[in-house]
Amino acid sequence: MALNSKIEWTESTWNPVTGCTKISEGCKNCYAFTMGKRLELMGNAKYANGFNVTLHSYCIKDPLKWKKPSIIFVNSMSDLFHDEVPFHFIESVFDVMNKATLHTFQILTKRADRLAELAPYLNWTPNIWQGVTVENGNYTNRINFLKKVPSKVRFISFEPLLGEVRNLDLSEIDWAIVGGESGPNAREIKTDWILSIKEQCDSQGVLFYFKQWGGTNKKKNGRLLLGRTWDEMPKVANLN
Repeated sequence: MALNSKIEWTESTWNPVTGCTKISEGCKNCYAFTMGKRLELMGNAKYANGFNVTLHSYCIKDPLKWKKPSIIFVNSMSDLFHDEVPFHFIESVFDVMNKATLHTFQILTKRADRLAELAPYLNWTPNIWQGVTVENGNYTNRINFLKKVPSKVRFISFEPLLGEVRNLDLSEIDWAIVGGESGPNAREIKTDWILSIKEQCDSQGVLFYFKQWGGTNKKKNGRLLLGRTWDEMPKVANLN
């Protein structure tokens, strides 16, 4: 069965790849790295290789067995477009997503250049949503790569948001997720940064989702922004 997720903007996770390497500021306190090391110490077979990039062919077809429709975050513990994931494996993952039309799949990457390079050779059925992470103004170029991808839904994760992001061109973007970093070493998020992105989303017709304030006690800090929660999401395509 699918692994239920505590991530607010999805329902389940599927990890045919685990492990990653850090490439930008947002990776510094990576939750997946910390969790992967913990699972390795617990003897979890999937992390016998630590947090090195590892392919798990045996679980590629799992979504085809799941009978309840679900929104599935692909590789919550890795990056599908990491250089160490061969194209034939990515193609196999896409083949399963193409067939598992009962579900909606969300893919998120920081390797937007490789995403754009491989996108023309993949089958982007409407149940596949593609996103990129933009943690501060230094990485807005990832959005330009995302726009080259023919996915039905394109989204940006501004999480962990580590600085103000101005002058966004959100044309051809459907959805934005914003959130602060959590954990013992969480870096600061400022209200003005969040509101700036929200205003840009509102003015350009992009759905806005505020995930969390984060911090050392994310439950206590909660999800309220301007006195309410913001849970806008794209509609799930009905392919059945």
